[in-house]
Amino acid sequence: MVIHFLQLNGISPATGTYCKTWMYVEFTLEAVTNYLVAVMSIQRHTLVFRPNLFIIRFKRYLLYYLPLLCCIIYPISFYMGAVVFYPCDPAQWNFTLNMCGDTICFLSGSEVLATYDWIVNSGLPIILIMLANLILIIRVVKQKSRRQKTVSWSKQRRMTLQLVSISSLYLLTWLPTIITGIMQQICPSNYLYGIQEDFISDLTYLNCLLMPWMSLGLLPDFHKWMLKRFKHITTRQNTIRPTA
Repeated sequence: MVIHFLQLNGISPATGTYCKTWMYVEFTLEAVTNYLVAVMSIQRHTLVFRPNLFIIRFKRYLLYYLPLLCCIIYPISFYMGAVVFYPCDPAQWNFTLNMCGDTICFLSGSEVLATYDWIVNSGLPIILIMLANLILIIRVVKQKSRRQKTVSWSKQRRMTLQLVSISSLYLLTWLPTIITGIMQQICPSNYLYGIQEDFISDLTYLNCLLMPWMSLGLLPDFHKWMLKRFKHITTRQNTIRPTA
């Protein structure tokens, strides 16, 4: 939808139904993704320090699958009421802006609901992701020190790099959006809105663009596998000679 908007330099079809659909899909997918990563970051503590906890089926369903399911059901339900069923003024739609001007409907009609959305659905998961990953690194180092074992950074390097990379990505892409969004709810400013709409809001798209490559790059021996595949393809192409 974003690419379609940028290609046409406008909303098409220019209808309120399309705008609501866009808002619902984008807000829901962003919240689901952020909550899933936040819960997985917390669950990683259990997988590292108490891996036997999930062996019991009841605890596995209660502490592992149920939180993940809630991460999907809650955003779908919340934005169904906040976007789809919330009464919007048709005159608010701006078909020349990304997502028809994404500060309308409940974001402009209900200050309480809008502030709740920014803090709980945007800010809270991002903070949990950063804290959970950073605390996990500290816990691993402390545990090794408590057991009087020398911390082998060669063994912990991959996990540390993975956690710091994920935390940094969410920090750089989401923190400016959250800060400006909350500031807009407290003290609206056309100048700040212009900066948010033209520059800051696009940072969040870097998550879906960079996270897959970051995850692949941090897989064990991924670089060796890619290099091996590249050499295999290159060798095969060199051995195939065109016939006269």
